[in-house]
Amino acid sequence: MALGLLLAVTVAGPAFAQEPGRPASDGNHVPRLGEYRIGPEDMLQVSVWKNEAMSRIVPVRPDGKISLPLLNDVQAAGLTALELREFLVQKLVDYMPNPEVSVIVTEVRSFKVSVIGEVTRPARYELKSWTTVLDALALAGGLTQFAARSRIVVLRPDGNAMKRIPFNYTKLVASRDGLLDKIISPGGEQENFYLQNGDIVLVP
Repeated sequence: MALGLLLAVTVAGPAFAQEPGRPASDGNHVPRLGEYRIGPEDMLQVSVWKNEAMSRIVPVRPDGKISLPLLNDVQAAGLTALELREFLVQKLVDYMPNPEVSVIVTEVRSFKVSVIGEVTRPARYELKSWTTVLDALALAGGLTQFAARSRIVVLRPDGNAMKRIPFNYTKLVASRDGLLDKIISPGGEQENFYLQNGDIVLVP
């Protein structure tokens, strides 16, 4: 289940806005895929039909905005490509009749998680696809022999606080003869759920 590097929105078809923010999730912390939201450092290709001066590839600045002719600074972070496209159409109506706009996320650079503590390679990782807790631990080289496997915690930004999500590696994975043998099915007590941007996997 990959987070596409090219998330295109064209002028064809109706558009339905959604609340800006993180990918929506069900009760099991699983994001609904396909709702990627733009973040700082992402690269966007903004195209305005028959208007080369307005068409360009722009980076999303750390403040979440992009710079475009006529419109100056435009908020992009937190929006889907579709929402940004709709906003640009609304603003460009003041300068041209029936503007036709497309927005494409050409490079995903803002999807980052950190893995710290008793792992082989603790670091902040830039992700290109939806990634589970086990995937992140694998990226970090796996757990060390001193890791408290039953007390792993995912710290998730929640406003001005951090939400703590327990992750019990011991219950999730049953090992036999040193091989990965069993993963508890969705809906189990300890799921291998998907991480969100800004998550910190803490392995004590």
